[in-house]
Amino acid sequence: MEYGRLGKYQPGRNRPDAPLKPHNYPTPTPTPISKLKLLSLFAFALIIVSLVSVGLVVRYRTRPDTPHGSTHPRPTEAMSRVCSRTRYQNLCLNSLVNFPGSSGASDKDMIHISVNMTLQRVGRALYTSADISNLQMSTRVRSAYEDCLELLEESVDQLSRSLYSVAPGQTSKKGSTQDVMTWLSAALTNQDTCTEGLAEVENGYVKRQMDEKLKDLSKLVSNCLAIYAAATDGGDFDGVPIQHRRRRLMAYPEWFSRKERRLLQMPVAGIKADIVVSKDGNGTCKTIAEAIKKAPENSTRRIIIYVKAGRYEEDNLKVGRKKTNLMFIGDGKGKTVITGGINVVVNNVTTFHTASFAATGTGFIARDMTFENYAGPSKHQAVALRVGADRSVVYRCNIIGYQDTLYVHSQRQFFRECDIYGTVDFIFGNAAVVFQNCSMYARKPMPLQKVTITAQNRKDPNQNTGISIHACRLLAQPDMEAAKGSFSTYLGRPWKLYSRTVYLQTYMGDHIHPRGWLEWNATFALDTLYYGEYMNYGPGGAIGQRVNWPGYRVITTTVEASRFTVGQFIYGSSWLPSTGVAFLAGLSE
Repeated sequence: MEYGRLGKYQPGRNRPDAPLKPHNYPTPTPTPISKLKLLSLFAFALIIVSLVSVGLVVRYRTRPDTPHGSTHPRPTEAMSRVCSRTRYQNLCLNSLVNFPGSSGASDKDMIHISVNMTLQRVGRALYTSADISNLQMSTRVRSAYEDCLELLEESVDQLSRSLYSVAPGQTSKKGSTQDVMTWLSAALTNQDTCTEGLAEVENGYVKRQMDEKLKDLSKLVSNCLAIYAAATDGGDFDGVPIQHRRRRLMAYPEWFSRKERRLLQMPVAGIKADIVVSKDGNGTCKTIAEAIKKAPENSTRRIIIYVKAGRYEEDNLKVGRKKTNLMFIGDGKGKTVITGGINVVVNNVTTFHTASFAATGTGFIARDMTFENYAGPSKHQAVALRVGADRSVVYRCNIIGYQDTLYVHSQRQFFRECDIYGTVDFIFGNAAVVFQNCSMYARKPMPLQKVTITAQNRKDPNQNTGISIHACRLLAQPDMEAAKGSFSTYLGRPWKLYSRTVYLQTYMGDHIHPRGWLEWNATFALDTLYYGEYMNYGPGGAIGQRVNWPGYRVITTTVEASRFTVGQFIYGSSWLPSTGVAFLAGLSE
């Protein structure tokens, strides 16, 4: 028996003929957000909306395109052109036509206007959603509701940065084209995650209220992304940035400084940590939660948190959005262990809420430690590590779980020399992520389950997201090795319509099924996904019996394969510099 992303009984993940069981959730005493938190949410949303409305809106010339006495303005030619590029054209026209300044705006101006309008709508949703926090909610409803608040706040931040970057006249500290694509893609993923969590709760007052407040937000962000992608077309390959650079060796993606590369290679004894965590009291803090709290907010310099050897079990550890540039260093895989057992079955929470450790603060780095969720296969979704931090690096770490071990939720991520263990969809999410020189270990699943290494959930064709597994190893744990005749292991299956995953120059053991890939549900996404394989090897790497789906491809050119390497797929305006240690920006020779 397998369970879907949100806990439904499904062979694969979806079975349309299987009705959902009614939920009988307890109604505990609510844990409302404090008045201070409510005020801060209100102030945050209000300031953002005021900033956008007053400070960054460009005063476009008004054009009298509405007949005298009419209360229904007509779309301009510019609106019609830009909206024709979107997936939700009527919503695009209706949302732009009444927005201040839109009647005299050019095609280029419409980029700024669409982001501005969407930001205001998301900000309003954040504020009004916070207004119902004191209502009685079951555990599962509270979990989904709090996910949405967090994700809306993330989206406001990402849309604000996007707006600043596309605003006419802004010249300093603007994000690059790829930055804006990343932020808009992440904002869309946030809305998707929020609505998915709500979809699985009982149809009560909170769900109805949230559904109304979130109405059309996902579509509005999708339209922003489509308008921006069309206006900044530079040879994009279905959301993959194509950057024609001379191929070169580099230690990490471009947005990683030389000093930080040295930190990744330096022995622990040579590093001066800002905060030391030690369970025995011989440090700055005894707990990781205390260390995160002690770290400054919005830091522009690297803050180093050294976590000494030990087993740390602290519920729902999280490096939040304001905790930027934090680097966690442990004493090694299996020595410094961050663990937990929260899961959807026992704890009755969303998958998003189960992570033993989560990070959303930009510039997050983890090195030489283990992230674990010990819930076990019978507890289904149970995340060990969730990352939604832009420009994040996870280096020489173990990530251990069963179903949904590693949640690469959103934005740009890089994993190197990591060991990842799991069963069903054990690497999943919608980040733009590259794994290099990592080992993915299939574990023995529950009876009747199939092992699926990836479940990528790209929802929109303009998102610059996907999973790239380059120069890695697909192996079986001893328990799976002994039972591989009874269980099939697949490279991945499409969680969403435009799912995108590639394997490049990777060793595949004989536990990999000859078909390679598994359907999610019948024919869903088979002609819209992008699944590729390039020069993989080993007994499981033979492509002769692979699936014949329209979206599956054997990649035959270095040009196409290179689009999914570090140098092109997660390159940004200031990522890891061009010199460093044994790491390739492009394809290995």
